[in-house]
Amino acid sequence: MRTKVLPSLLCVGLIAATSVLTGTAAVAAQPAPSAAQSAAAADIREKLERIPGLTVVSVTDKGGFPLYSLTLTQPVDHGDPGRSTFEQRFTLWHKGETAPVVHYTGGYGLSSSTREITTLLGANQVSVEHRYFNTSRPGDDVDWDDLNVWQQASDEHAIVEALKTIYRAKWLGTGASKGGMTQVYHERFYPDDLDAVVAYVAPNDANNRDDSVYESFFKTVGTPECRAALDAVQREMLVRREAMLPRFEATSKEKGLTFKYLGSADRAFEFSVLDQVWNFWQSGTYTDCPAVPDAEAATDDELYKWSLDHGLSIYSDQGNGAEGSGPYYRQAAAQLGWADLKFKHLRDVRNYPDIYQPNSVLPADMRTSYNGRTMKDVDRWVSTRGEQMMFVYGQNDPWSAEQFKPSRHDSHLYVAPNTNHGALISKLTPEDRAKAEATVKRWAGQ
Repeated sequence: MRTKVLPSLLCVGLIAATSVLTGTAAVAAQPAPSAAQSAAAADIREKLERIPGLTVVSVTDKGGFPLYSLTLTQPVDHGDPGRSTFEQRFTLWHKGETAPVVHYTGGYGLSSSTREITTLLGANQVSVEHRYFNTSRPGDDVDWDDLNVWQQASDEHAIVEALKTIYRAKWLGTGASKGGMTQVYHERFYPDDLDAVVAYVAPNDANNRDDSVYESFFKTVGTPECRAALDAVQREMLVRREAMLPRFEATSKEKGLTFKYLGSADRAFEFSVLDQVWNFWQSGTYTDCPAVPDAEAATDDELYKWSLDHGLSIYSDQGNGAEGSGPYYRQAAAQLGWADLKFKHLRDVRNYPDIYQPNSVLPADMRTSYNGRTMKDVDRWVSTRGEQMMFVYGQNDPWSAEQFKPSRHDSHLYVAPNTNHGALISKLTPEDRAKAEATVKRWAGQ
């Protein structure tokens, strides 16, 4: 369940969230807009302001083109649109009305970072904040049952329908990690909205009871020596609990972190240690392996500092409540699923055997029970009926272990060698990169 960045839990592995790598490409140098382009941009604002329910909040310059900050009035429940509404935030980076549109979902708060295929295609880019993250929510009185994949897909459908009154070229959806998952769900429920989807490092937990693929991943990733060293460090952190816990508490106090949801600093410490190896591979690479300390020889300070710098993410009330990554964990607990690892090498040094699941980090009013019907449905649909879908995974990324299986309908899967959660098309082998880029351009009509 990791959050977009973080750990296993978070993006879906158990946690950590909010800062996960998202496959952002650098903004390519753009030619200065012509007078005709500038006039067209002014015309776009007028067209945006005529869309019912859409508000132009502000406009700035990005790479010589206007970047509009927008909101659209959305129903809290698309099944009962008369109930209540909220304002959903999104941005529009406008290049031209006839250019293709890249529809980007980060899966969390609003990010307008330039996506890889946006640069590849010279496209417009629409970036959408997920419902119930940050300010895209109906105030403080939130019914968390309305935070589900169909409701968010319906939010995106409304945005696409609104903007297609202006942009009639090809639309391609993209996103990384939870953002990639979000694009897949959109495609499943509204397959006529987008012409294609490019999803990066998108986990597919079709069967939340079977996490054997993750267990296999951690038995094969990297080298035997690296895996053994990481397991030893993780175990030693719990063996030395009495020495490590005061350091953990001091770090937490310095950062102003508390652990009401998890129940105690000791429970938070164990939870964080469980995520350590997952986070090492999610954000690091095999080149980091030589720096793993000798677990038994390292001093307490050496062991703690190395762990803090290499995967020991602290799960706190401040990060996992309704205003932080809590909405992600709520989704994981309700629908998305999580990696329930066995940690056999830690069994005799754990104090809380049932702690590694998303409800553990949530406030009581956000906890829920899991229902996997939607994930099973999406999995079947993608593998049998999905069309023009591309999945890009990282060879050494834990989140990439449980993959979507593309159908035979002009759909594709690529794995970037020796790459983590930041996998990109540009990190594929030269042959695969050429094929993938040609496919994306063909889908965009170029």
